[in-house]
Parts: sequence; structure tokens; C-alpha cells
Amino acid sequence: MGLVMRRGMDFGELGDVEGALRAEGVGLAPISTGDASLIAGGVTVLATATAADIAEGRVKGLVVPGGAADEAGLAAVRALIDLARANAVPIIAFADGVALAAERFALTADAPVALFRDGAIVEIRDSAALASAVGAIS
Repeated sequence: MGLVMRRGMDFGELGDVEGALRAEGVGLAPISTGDASLIAGGVTVLATATAADIAEGRVKGLVVPGGAADEAGLAAVRALIDLARANAVPIIAFADGVALAAERFALTADAPVALFRDGAIVEIRDSAALASAVGAIS
């Protein structure tokens, strides 16, 4: 799955979900939203996926964490969400990423995590529900 890199990434109430995603067989490929997004905790992360990977079906889903709200970064996140939606790529959003994705799908959400797929939303409130949602993405 593509991981939208945002400065100050936040996975909200579920904390560090990388382990939970890996337990479901998910590998995360970072997608840049700008140079500042690729530095996490003083470590530079190399982007391993691009928007083309979404459009050409090389990623099974898009993970959108919460993060910094600078306008350039938000524009990049919105563009990636729109691209995933246009290509029927499921989106799992966390923290304020839920509101961003809901806005792009013209839906409302009140959950710490949500799965956006086929124009619908599944609200996720715990790690068991996250595992189930991730397992359903084929």
C-alpha cells in the first residue's frame, strides 16, 4: 500500500499502526507530498512509490495519516486521495486524514480511522476492525 508521507504523521488513537498493517501482510511504500514530508524524526525517508503507482494499479491501497496542515502539503494529499478515488483504490485514513478523505468523497465520518472504498465509508474504532478492513482489501 502507498503511505502518504506527511510532516508530523499522526495515526491517532490507534498509535503506531505499522506493525498491525504488517501483521496483515501489508508493505508500506512511502509517497512524498513534498520535501519536508520525507524527514521523520531526523531521518530522511526515500519515497518508493509515486502517484503513477496509484494510477497504474501497482498499489492495493492508500494509507493517509494525519499530519501538518500547510497548504502545499494538504494540496498534495488531496490530489493523492482524488487519484486513488478515481482509480478505485481503497483508502485507509487516520486522525485528521479521515476528515480530508471524507471531504473528497463528499461523506461525513466520526471515527479515528476510516476505510473509503467504492464511494462508501467504513468507520474503524479499534485494531481488530482495522485488521478486518485491511484483510478485506485484495
